[in-house]
Amino acid sequence: MNSLSRRTASLWAAAGLLSAVAGMAAPAAAAAAAAAATAANYPERPVTLVVTYPPGGTVDVVARLIGPRLSAELGQPVVIENRGGAGGMIGGAQVAKAQPDGYTLMLDASNHAQNPAIHARMQFDTLKAFAPVSLLLRVPNVLVVAPSSPIKSVQDLIQAGRSEGGGHLYFASAGPGSAQHLAGELFNLLARTQLHHVAYKGGGPAMMDVMSGQVPLMFASMGSAWQHVKTGKLRAVAVGGLERSKAAPELPTIAESGVPGYETYEWNAIFAPAGTPPAIVNRLSTVLAKVLREPAIVERLAGIGAEPIGSTPAELETFRRAEIAKWQKVVKDSRLKLD
Repeated sequence: MNSLSRRTASLWAAAGLLSAVAGMAAPAAAAAAAAAATAANYPERPVTLVVTYPPGGTVDVVARLIGPRLSAELGQPVVIENRGGAGGMIGGAQVAKAQPDGYTLMLDASNHAQNPAIHARMQFDTLKAFAPVSLLLRVPNVLVVAPSSPIKSVQDLIQAGRSEGGGHLYFASAGPGSAQHLAGELFNLLARTQLHHVAYKGGGPAMMDVMSGQVPLMFASMGSAWQHVKTGKLRAVAVGGLERSKAAPELPTIAESGVPGYETYEWNAIFAPAGTPPAIVNRLSTVLAKVLREPAIVERLAGIGAEPIGSTPAELETFRRAEIAKWQKVVKDSRLKLD
């Protein structure tokens, strides 16, 4: 073959390669265009918000507070579906299997990050199954006791919790591995106390027994405990946030009261099934941030001690990874085994 023929063959080969590349790129470009068009028209039908806790609790209250405003901003109904049980894992399993089209979302809480630390066997991989949308808010935990309790301060609790193996001093929680349980274990680790855990079937029964003095104390969510503090059925000793709560600025933090580094919040966030188009995720995040800035929403959330956030998807991803790592260390250091 002469040099002219070789050059001609090379040109034809290059043309064939370019054609093949173009052939492969065309479907990808078409898919991207279709996804962009879908996101631009989203939503075109009702959106289901799966709440991973039963009706009546703080998470459900938040869902029913923001749901109507989210619906108004999106121009479509937002249908709230409670799928409680197993610390949020029943609802999580449902959403993990849903189509990643933006029409099924999940409102989850702190157990989203705590379950992977506690349970060796789960129906889904938390980090792989869900796309972060927005960290909505956080509610500091509050250390509460019965009004007649001799525990007046965090230092009182530390002293009692260190004497004779904790002096058989117990703290209540909504169940094994619950946010309240882990908050108590974190206190034991940082304060070097030996408080003993009493698990209940739900936060309501646990709190009732603290009110009556059957169990001395509880590291409760401010969202559920504060109404009882205001009516005098419980006494608040300190809050679990690193900073004092705007809802009760007179209360010291546990950290400033002699337990440096103590920080526990119950938080709510919205996730979508993994693979949901980023344009849809970003739109939802933007809309939620707008809703959470509305004065009426801010006021209602303040009533349960909640601090609105409205994060970006990237900020929520960073946050949940840090939370998972934090609680994995607590579980390991406490030698907790639930499975």
